[in-house]
Amino acid sequence: MHVDVPAKVQEIYAEVLRRNPGEQEFHQAVREVLESLAVVLGRHSEYAEMKTIERICEPERQIIFRVPWQDDAGEVQINRGFRVEFNSALGPYKGGLRFHPSVNLGIVKFLGFEQVFKNALTGMPIGGGKGGSDFDPKGRSDAEVMRFCQSFMTELYRHIGEYTDVPAGDIGVGAREIGYLFGQYKRITNRYESGVLTGKGLGWGGALVRTEATGYGAAFFAEAMMAAAGDSFEGKRVVISGSGNVAVYGIEKVHQLGGTVVACSDSAGYVVDEDGIDLEVLKQVKEVERGRIADYADRVGSASYVDGGSIWDVPCEVAVPSATQNELDGAAAEVLIGNGCRYVVEGANMPATPDAVALFRKAGIRFAPGKAANAGGVATSALEMQQNASRDRWTFEHSEAKLAEIMRGIHTRCHETAEEYGSPGDLVLGANVAGFLEVAEAVHAHGLI
Repeated sequence: MHVDVPAKVQEIYAEVLRRNPGEQEFHQAVREVLESLAVVLGRHSEYAEMKTIERICEPERQIIFRVPWQDDAGEVQINRGFRVEFNSALGPYKGGLRFHPSVNLGIVKFLGFEQVFKNALTGMPIGGGKGGSDFDPKGRSDAEVMRFCQSFMTELYRHIGEYTDVPAGDIGVGAREIGYLFGQYKRITNRYESGVLTGKGLGWGGALVRTEATGYGAAFFAEAMMAAAGDSFEGKRVVISGSGNVAVYGIEKVHQLGGTVVACSDSAGYVVDEDGIDLEVLKQVKEVERGRIADYADRVGSASYVDGGSIWDVPCEVAVPSATQNELDGAAAEVLIGNGCRYVVEGANMPATPDAVALFRKAGIRFAPGKAANAGGVATSALEMQQNASRDRWTFEHSEAKLAEIMRGIHTRCHETAEEYGSPGDLVLGANVAGFLEVAEAVHAHGLI
């Protein structure tokens, strides 16, 4: 850690390392927050005395379970399921489920830790949690995905509920998976508890704009960040990594706001389309056919496909990493800086490595951390919970207006907190401090629990 971080914060971080060996992503997430909290401890000695930071760094509950299921060939498969219920000071645990081979306890804890502060920044009454499995839905039939989801929920159901823990989707968990999970929960509990999961289908308790929310939200946050600099999306070249939910709807909203997204990617490579990504073709390839990004280039004459490589080689003024954690490293950051990038907005959770973030800040590039910029998904999940609780359904326009208002509010909180704590324009510090203070005050109000 930096030498100017007080000994107390160093001590807290050393204890996190000792208690959570080998969980690198979790260590990275904790370190990034702790580096911002030195200024808080200087003003609020009670947080050191009551070990508030240590309590927030320790999950309230960590659940790991076996998920056995049979594939279409009749072979038995065994996966591992996780749910980390991190902090419920502000409301029921809230956070997605990720189905991906890379999922392990450290990754789920990193995501849950980030979720605590992200959810606090929304101003909604929701705590933080995260879950998932090392199951890979890619290449699996609908029947296999259904059997896996039913087995997963057969254990998870006992730990969740609309007043306890409300999971949603994440990487590998879309409307199909949420449907199978909800069906099994309903079957086991004999309750039509709409608010137990978010990201549901529109015909059975889902909310308009939830599908678009994270991508739209990141674009709204970027718009607010640019406005604070007297700028806008108009005429900007934008690169958005990934081609999942966040990227697709980020592209859609950036185009509506006047920018041009010239590149997107998947795990195999990336496409460049100087005319701007054709959203209808991209949605057909990724959402309908569940194909590869190379298929886009085969159908669009103005597009070229690059196998492997780094999407960050594509020159742009705005970069929106929206695929997965640590996808944008120091080398990629240097290329972006050299090519004249002016704004970096994290659409995914912690997609930029610490050295990349340091380079952006040193170069004077405006940087929006994921816990602020990609909070649109969970904010709209909370709006879905509101609609479920009141047996109501809002229009798309009303829901989108609420989302835009929340994202602008998050930017304002981060911006003003950064100024109040002596680092004007530093949205990383602003997000970390504003989120922490919200949670810490509730933690203290509830006593030593």
